[in-house]
Amino acid sequence: MNDILMDVKNLKKYFKTKKGPLHAVDDISFQIKRGETLGLVGESGCGKSTTGRVILKLIEATGGEVIFEGEDVLKLNKKDTRTFRENAQFVFQDPFASLNPRMSISQIISEPLIINKKAADKDDLMKQVRKLMDTVGLALRLENVYPHELDGGRRQRVGIARALALNPKFIVHDEPVSALDVSIQAQVLNLLGDLQKELSLTYLFISHDLGVIKHVSNNIAVMYLGKIVEMSDYKSMFLAPEHPYTKALLSAIPVPNVDITRERIILEGDVPSPINPPPGCRFYGRCFQRKDSCKDIDPELKETTPGRFVACHVVNEGKA
Repeated sequence: MNDILMDVKNLKKYFKTKKGPLHAVDDISFQIKRGETLGLVGESGCGKSTTGRVILKLIEATGGEVIFEGEDVLKLNKKDTRTFRENAQFVFQDPFASLNPRMSISQIISEPLIINKKAADKDDLMKQVRKLMDTVGLALRLENVYPHELDGGRRQRVGIARALALNPKFIVHDEPVSALDVSIQAQVLNLLGDLQKELSLTYLFISHDLGVIKHVSNNIAVMYLGKIVEMSDYKSMFLAPEHPYTKALLSAIPVPNVDITRERIILEGDVPSPINPPPGCRFYGRCFQRKDSCKDIDPELKETTPGRFVACHVVNEGKA
């Protein structure tokens, strides 16, 4: 069996605007192994959430390939897309906005089972719903309550239960804990980790919080303005970041020890527009390591050491 479950190649998503095409996702590639988690991190507006939606065909791609178990998802017909969506699910950032306020918790969780005809009768349906509620830590007494009656943590557990209903192999988590209190975040993250081990799930975990990403990821990809600028295993990323943008992101993480100080890297300048972006490195205007060639030539994502990929002229020349 191939170890790679999801293989994304040269993925692009451009949105049409009056001023020109907006390069939300601009020629990115990555792989996710079975049973592992790829953390996708970057500032708001960098294209990470769009990436998650495109690979699940929630929005159409402009170009590229998304290979899932040997098939290009972007070329699937309607029938095969439906089968793919049983194996690939999405957990949204805002649990309140993603749940139908007019449906009870049991109705929300049962909906995918009903649509895909996964229950023999009503008794079997409720048996499956209650099993899913138990799996994600929801008390059975909540089956007839509505989303507005729950706190954020329980609402997100409902969203996770709904995503698990069809026994998927792959789940995209789009900032699933960013709207939750810190103590609730830890509970939900631990739940996701337990579910991954128990059900052999594979995750794409999207977040702007590197602390969260470190906790859940096997590998990390850093995005900046539609491009992946650095990608490696999480230990290498945190011990020795190479791209200047990654260094700046990591310098902003608080250190839980008053005796340890970390030099904070403050980025200056503005993020360029994703509409008709400049020809060179998109980080050029804010980079503290830039040189003249960076302004005109877009750096390729190259392997600098085994398993470490960086898109930076300065870093790549230093490794040559």
